[in-house]
Amino acid sequence: MKSLVEAEALDAADPLRSFRDRFALPKGVIYLDGNSLGALPKSTPTRLQAVAVEEWGQGLIRSWNSHDWVGAGRRVGAKIAPFIGAEPHEVVVADSTSANLYKLLIAAVKAQGQRRTILSEPGNFPTDLYMADGAAWSVGDARVKTVRVADIVDAIDDDVAVVLLTHVHYKSGAMLDMAAITAAAQAKGALVLWDLSHSVGAVPVDLNGCNADLAVGCGYKYLNGGPGAPAFLYVAERHQAVLRSPLSGWFGHAAPFDFGDDYAPAGDIGRFQCGTPPILGIAALEEGIAQFDGVNRAALFAKGRALGDACIALMGEYCPEMELVSPHDAGSRGSHVSFRHPHAYAICQALIDRGVIGDFRAPDVLRLGFAPLYVGFADLWRAVEVLTELLRDGSWDAPHYHARNAVT
Repeated sequence: MKSLVEAEALDAADPLRSFRDRFALPKGVIYLDGNSLGALPKSTPTRLQAVAVEEWGQGLIRSWNSHDWVGAGRRVGAKIAPFIGAEPHEVVVADSTSANLYKLLIAAVKAQGQRRTILSEPGNFPTDLYMADGAAWSVGDARVKTVRVADIVDAIDDDVAVVLLTHVHYKSGAMLDMAAITAAAQAKGALVLWDLSHSVGAVPVDLNGCNADLAVGCGYKYLNGGPGAPAFLYVAERHQAVLRSPLSGWFGHAAPFDFGDDYAPAGDIGRFQCGTPPILGIAALEEGIAQFDGVNRAALFAKGRALGDACIALMGEYCPEMELVSPHDAGSRGSHVSFRHPHAYAICQALIDRGVIGDFRAPDVLRLGFAPLYVGFADLWRAVEVLTELLRDGSWDAPHYHARNAVT
């Protein structure tokens, strides 16, 4: 991609170009942060109004039955299943990614006999490590161990109960070989819990094809479910009757409306629900997922890879002072590309001020994300053009760009 004209030609030939119109993108903004918060689908406000005014306002409590509020977690989980290579009955929408990590980590450790180690990598997404620490503390005699991902398989010994890894790394964008790691860990008696938060809706995922055990993921990145959207979890069918959630809320009960005193977990994926499902949040997530209707997933993933490749090439040519952090090989990378610079935060803020929205991850990384449904090649060209100008004229170095916001 050597010019804006060529970028525009690529967009014109893009089989996904019409899907951009499904999103309410602000005029004059180039949005390269869908890997952190997906854009707003145009249909979501209408859907939320209908749920609030009609289902809640008019239906009142009757809507638990008439609009299947009670089954919302399972229904939307089943819609996520094709994105991750799972069966509909293996996925449920519930709680947050953090809470789902906690549930599955403790369930895995408790099911693994005398094994008491949760194994992960240093630099994993913080909530994964924090929840692992909390799960180990809750179990009492468990511990968390971290080793370089290249050493993960060798580090699995007779005490490792579960391996916790993120499929696409939140900072570098590096994508792990799910099939190989899962098989190697299982051969040594460990379960594997995959965090799919930066994968689902952006790269191919085939949990059942990899014989995966457990997975979690969020709904507000590539699935466009909105800020704080409910998360999802996956438990392979073969594990559902054995693993038990430590958060034994009433929606995980086999018969919640019998109102019995004693807890009896549901016999299927429903046992991993906890409290009452957040209906408005699930409705927004369901609408976000609906934006993929009619999308050729092979074309979607190919476009994400092509955008990443083009970004790396353009940055190498025009912004060589930005050091590539992500893998160069598209097959080993998610749908965001990261670059290191000692003043990445200020540069990111200056970009945002000029309508190019990426984000920063401490201590020195600028991330540019490519949600293929609404990001085009011309967006990328213009973004690199703006960044090139900033780096050349030094305008990013204004004092106010260095002042840290609460959210980076």
